[in-house]
Amino acid sequence: QLQLAESGGGLVQPGGSLTLSCAASGGLDYYAIAWFRQAPGKEREGLACISSSSSDSRTYYVDSVKGRFTISRDNAKNTVYLQMNSLTPEDTAVYYCAGTPVFCTSKYNETWSYDYWGQGTQVTASS
Repeated sequence: QLQLAESGGGLVQPGGSLTLSCAASGGLDYYAIAWFRQAPGKEREGLACISSSSSDSRTYYVDSVKGRFTISRDNAKNTVYLQMNSLTPEDTAVYYCAGTPVFCTSKYNETWSYDYWGQGTQVTASS
């Protein structure tokens, strides 16, 4: 069974960068991993997904983060990363990683596509 744990959140100034980590146990290379975020009073929002390395490790991004966020994986370290650049106060949220077997589906930004979730890490972009 896949277990996920996020880290790397914190306080960053607007315009700054931050890299989040999603550490996995239980066979990361078999799973597609996605990043979501949830701001206070809002629904959980899907951001990006990377397919398993046992498939093609293809990446997908929603339009709101395309060009600013980069998802990547290092199977040797059992970790998936989310590099975030040009952060704004609107990026303030709790960020979660989630996993599902093999592929990012066409509904990769929907919470119900994923079976496994981490506990989240807080990101705050503020001066």
